[in-house]
Amino acid sequence: MEDKITGIHHITAIAGNAKRNYDFYTQVLGLRFVKKTVNFDDPHTYHFYYGDEVGTPGSILTFFPWEDIMTGRRGTHMATEIGYSIPEGSIDFWIKRFEERNILYNKPSQKFGDLYLTFLDPDGLKLELTVTEKPDNRQPWETSAVTAANATRGFHHVTLTLEDVQPTADLLVSLFGFNLLKHSANRYRFESPAGENGTFIDLVEAKGEPRGHVAGGTIHHVAFRVKDDETQLRFREKIERMGLNPTPQLDRKYFKSIYFREPGGVLFELATDGPGFTVDEPKALLGSQLMLPPEFEARREEILGQLPKLD
Repeated sequence: MEDKITGIHHITAIAGNAKRNYDFYTQVLGLRFVKKTVNFDDPHTYHFYYGDEVGTPGSILTFFPWEDIMTGRRGTHMATEIGYSIPEGSIDFWIKRFEERNILYNKPSQKFGDLYLTFLDPDGLKLELTVTEKPDNRQPWETSAVTAANATRGFHHVTLTLEDVQPTADLLVSLFGFNLLKHSANRYRFESPAGENGTFIDLVEAKGEPRGHVAGGTIHHVAFRVKDDETQLRFREKIERMGLNPTPQLDRKYFKSIYFREPGGVLFELATDGPGFTVDEPKALLGSQLMLPPEFEARREEILGQLPKLD
């Protein structure tokens, strides 16, 4: 069977204040806090995971919150927008919610025939809520304030802004097996061969625009789904043959990862679907405790003492 990239696995961004980030994504957007852990390379920094009930691939938004980080800048050579899928008829709910909380948003508009609402999180990260052309039947995480009638279903798309879209487009098609679905002006929408929700990648060509700067309020990397370790390693061989210098396969506890920079400069990751977030916490308790990689467990008290409080 042919190896496939089956869509977006997760998107990782950078935040400033940890509690502000936690409050916004759990209380305002109504996402589930599925994992509280630390940056594997910097254990005195949190790594937050938000998603649906179990953190299904395609719903996972993660953050490194660095308290004193400078504000980044959207531009070329980076991922610039995160699109979530929402149900038909829910735009007015979100506008009212944003107005009540003084959240910056733009009036609804259309993109490729879909109605969408753009807004910024407290760090300036650009997000969109898209009413999908066909119903998105993924099961949402519900809260008392954000019920299934309005809740996000997971990712709809992610946008990459590039000086020249062609080299990235060639990689999406030749390596990932994506197809060019739609094109309007300088925006090109590609779809995973899986053809499910959360499988769209938009490329925006912005020749002559300044290069972006990855810091607070920007996207760090985009991770794509692969079925298992073996599929991932076969993709790694292909990436290496293309001269894109992938990392070795890395164990991130909840999935295996490899990283590389695509030709347009955006950091890509391939992440396995398993083993998932219940590997160290039961489903009912996901996100309730600080979960550390085994190599940091002996330093738990020291690490806890330096991490910001969330309550």
